[in-house]
Amino acid sequence: MEKTPTYDICTLTDNGSDDILISRFAPYLDHHKNLSAAHRHSFYHLVLFTEGAGTHAIDFEQFTVKPYHVYFMMPGQVHSWSFEGFTDGYIINFSDTFFQRFLLNASYPQDFSFFKGDLKTSVINLPLHLHPKVKGIFEDIIAETKIEGTLAADMIRVLMLQLFIIISRLNKDDGRTGPASYNQTLVRNFQQLISENYTRLKLPKDYAELLYITPNHLNAVCKDVLGAAAGDVIRNRLVLEAKRLLTNQQLNINEIAFALNFNDNSYFTKFFKKSEGKTPEEFRKQILNVNHHDQ
Repeated sequence: MEKTPTYDICTLTDNGSDDILISRFAPYLDHHKNLSAAHRHSFYHLVLFTEGAGTHAIDFEQFTVKPYHVYFMMPGQVHSWSFEGFTDGYIINFSDTFFQRFLLNASYPQDFSFFKGDLKTSVINLPLHLHPKVKGIFEDIIAETKIEGTLAADMIRVLMLQLFIIISRLNKDDGRTGPASYNQTLVRNFQQLISENYTRLKLPKDYAELLYITPNHLNAVCKDVLGAAAGDVIRNRLVLEAKRLLTNQQLNINEIAFALNFNDNSYFTKFFKKSEGKTPEEFRKQILNVNHHDQ
């Protein structure tokens, strides 16, 4: 069995660029038929569908492909798609350093809610009045790819930022609508710490200590902002990574348990089954069946 592949931008382009890839979707899909199966990216991934049907799975949640749905994906997420008939649109892949020399705050694009990895905010159905405007921006971006010189690259950055801002305005709760509250900032820092330490630190008190607050305070803030307890936020991140690793057929369950810093396989299996209602082996078999059917 092959492992779940991880793709870099340079492996998907003919010119070897590792910063940006822009294309209409139909030729991109035709050139990379292997991308229908489950895979990861090391880059940010943005897709607008303008026609087509089928399904698109991101981190094991299925979405129906419809015209003028926009998908924003983070590095590391596992996704796959299964289309019905001709499918087209636009695709932009960009590295986390693409805006680095252009903006004083290089992480500015990644602060938009749709680049947080939350599937509730990263799949967007564009309202009818925005269809021509958003499609026009994508067409302008495509046109800039045919112009040589660094100013064309900077124009692409400007157009992408315009696109991000227009779409972010659809979500009145997006952090870009004003300065983040203390609780929002605290939760954001908590989530960042989880991303960096989830295999090592698994208790709310460990993160509360790093944030210089009490575990009760951390729990109350998470319930206020996320509607979930701090312990659940940590466990959900750990379960998500377990699911991602289970798509890699070269790793056995013991190796996955070890990678996630569980003491033994049985403890990992109990942890996973309590969350998902099925064992890691059962989940893997289910994912294999889905991927085989999609192919």
